[in-house]
Amino acid sequence: MNYTVQRVLAAVMLVFALPLMLLIALGCVLFSRFPVFFRSERIGQDKKRFILYKFRTMKNSGSDFMTPEQQREWAQFGKLKDDDRVTAFGRFLRHFSLDELPQLWNVVRGDMALVGPRPIVDAEEIIYGKYSDLIHSVKPGITGLWQVSGRNLVNYHRRIAINCYYARHRSLKLDLWIMYRTVWAVISGRGAF
Repeated sequence: MNYTVQRVLAAVMLVFALPLMLLIALGCVLFSRFPVFFRSERIGQDKKRFILYKFRTMKNSGSDFMTPEQQREWAQFGKLKDDDRVTAFGRFLRHFSLDELPQLWNVVRGDMALVGPRPIVDAEEIIYGKYSDLIHSVKPGITGLWQVSGRNLVNYHRRIAINCYYARHRSLKLDLWIMYRTVWAVISGRGAF
């Protein structure tokens, strides 16, 4: 799907999502105080850096200590299933991917697309290795083939293969199929943690 069309769609979606986003922001303040947003530098298309926005789902402070088992899980998936830093409200937001609504602003700005590989951080760039250039040949997306293929249940090696497939076969038909599948992935919450 053309990036200009995606930016227009994101702007329309942002307007309609605004009341829900205001409620989520209020929930963030009530359940975990400020700040409401989590900001993180990510690597985008052509390896340009940008600031990604999400609703904050983790406590302001917490232990970064991980058991050996958690370290293995982190190395394999980049997430922990039972991360005690995530707030109860944050778990709800993550389950339905509501924490990602602010990324519509990233799409409007042109940093991201509605559909594409997940935007990554520097530490992940090393894992992507020789596939990095291919994956960064397209804009990262709010949703993508990885998200509708199991999300956080998919290990890094499989994630890389999925993202490479998307970069090589990107098309309007594939983007529309991913957007359709995203609805069911969000409703089921499978792999969201």
